Amino acid sequence: MELTDGISPTAHGGPPPGAPTRDDVTSAATARAYAESVVRRTWDAAAGRGPRDQDVIDLLLVVSELVTNAIRHGGGLAGFDTWAVEDGVRVAVHDRSDIVPPVAYGPGSLPPGHRGSGYGWPLIIRLAREIVIDRRPGGGKTITVFVPVRTASGGR
Repeated sequence: MELTDGISPTAHGGPPPGAPTRDDVTSAATARAYAESVVRRTWDAAAGRGPRDQDVIDLLLVVSELVTNAIRHGGGLAGFDTWAVEDGVRVAVHDRSDIVPPVAYGPGSLPPGHRGSGYGWPLIIRLAREIVIDRRPGGGKTITVFVPVRTASGGR
């Protein structure tokens, strides 16, 4: 697979020393670190032309919300993966619950009254594309999303 600007996600080897692997992901913090390492490794490999900072921030917000939801509402995090695709990144979060939240297919409306919670799904819906929820054969579900990531013009 090749990104539109000629960056090949497999042409640059494995993760940098000290970068987390997907097996290290047990929290929102480690998921964000892993997702960012995938993006930086892929986009930085193209002659110093890194990813657009705002797109990385959007990705990290989506990752954080998905993993936090799996931990808080999905019976726990059962797995996590992130991989580069053309024009962005796919994120898959596996949890242990068969329940699909009612807001998952909603319009992304913010919660009324600003009570301090309920912003996760609206944020995911606004920042991610191609949101798919699949039930897992052994129980639980996988939520997979696409987050667009563009190459920064002139570096960052």
